[in-house]
Amino acid sequence: MSDVFYRKLHKQLPVIVKGEGVWLTDAGGKRYLDASGGAMVCNVGHGVAEIADAIAAQARKIAYVNGTQFSNEPVEELATMLAARARWAAYKSYLLSSGSEAVEAALKLARQYHVERGDLARRTIIARTPGYHGNTLLALSASAREHYRRVYAPWLLDVVMIDAPYPYRAGALGESSPAMTGDALETAILSAGPGNVAAFIAEPIGGSSTGASVPPPGYYARVREICDRFGVLFIADEVLTGAGRTGKFFGLEHFKANDGKPVVPDIITLGKGLNGGYAPLSAMMATSAVVETIAKSGGDFQHAQTYSHHAVAAAAGVATLDYIERNDLVERAATMGIRLLQRLREAASSGEAAELVGDVRGIGMLAAVELVADQATKRAFPRDMKVAETLVACALERGLVLWPNVGHADGHDGDLVMIAPPFTLTAVELDELCDRLRDSLAATAAKLRTSKVL
Repeated sequence: MSDVFYRKLHKQLPVIVKGEGVWLTDAGGKRYLDASGGAMVCNVGHGVAEIADAIAAQARKIAYVNGTQFSNEPVEELATMLAARARWAAYKSYLLSSGSEAVEAALKLARQYHVERGDLARRTIIARTPGYHGNTLLALSASAREHYRRVYAPWLLDVVMIDAPYPYRAGALGESSPAMTGDALETAILSAGPGNVAAFIAEPIGGSSTGASVPPPGYYARVREICDRFGVLFIADEVLTGAGRTGKFFGLEHFKANDGKPVVPDIITLGKGLNGGYAPLSAMMATSAVVETIAKSGGDFQHAQTYSHHAVAAAAGVATLDYIERNDLVERAATMGIRLLQRLREAASSGEAAELVGDVRGIGMLAAVELVADQATKRAFPRDMKVAETLVACALERGLVLWPNVGHADGHDGDLVMIAPPFTLTAVELDELCDRLRDSLAATAAKLRTSKVL
């Protein structure tokens, strides 16, 4: 009997003893192809020796100093590296330990920014549904995860929700719907009262909540224009989409402003691929204009965390970004992503697998397979069927690791799986991934047919 308080309490979890590239090996010797990079984290692959060596070297030099009294070399270097990648504006980076913490800090910074300007009424946050931004209470308040919210609702803040751009479920209006044009944001701001809105937060490209959905090309130009007009800060949550996952370092780089230049968010959050899974690390990047507003007030950002600006975690980030750059992995994510999407579509349309699949979509090394009960109407399976969980279990039996998501169709029903492997995936491994996915989909369809669902 284990003494671990596991995240999953009703299943036996394999113990992984080794990772190398896209492969995991458990204590019994079984190998798994990690098609989701853990939780869409391991962008550089498992077992990269130079990243491990950089972490060890920094721990031997200095592991921890208090961020209110000292800085340290890897923190300074990582902030410089991030500023260079966000070249369209001057950003300063506040380093933390998880994506949830980065989002929590970003939302609090937005509030403090307005307070320091004397704009005390601005307290409303606008977010999107479906959407997810983290599990700390303010981040969870801005997330549309009803199975979490049911438990913690008494402790959550009211956040204004607008429909997320979701091409597969955009309805009869398609790209002209308010969710797809950005009009939904303007309507929400006017309804809340423009002087009351502090920030709008969004993942530039849908994460697991909308299964790698890509908004229309003009969506973020419209968002930036609306936010500028009403004095609202725009927070780009790049925890999942950043660090190259979509084939560009930032997911927002796929979109242009009205003048053809990059869309400039006021605050950016990063995590997951920033650390590659090698150490708990995230970043909140804020424009110099936002930071200087706080500084001019004579105070500091009111967000104390013991492990912010951590030397060893920052060293992991520096080594991860170095590895990505030396091996051209962002470009590789873009090019291999094209092949991945093509092969996923072939696998999902083959034989019995095709019975379950409504859509296969993605960009770069971020893809999703959405499962539906009826392809013509896009009707979702009832949630109590647990179709995504069944597919994940069938895949695990076949040595394939997928990431499930549920509830995206209407807040309750909906099943999809994410495919987000390390960027180092070879062509041979890509084909193996898709073959195993095809077989797993067929096995899931067979189970549903036995239960007379199909």
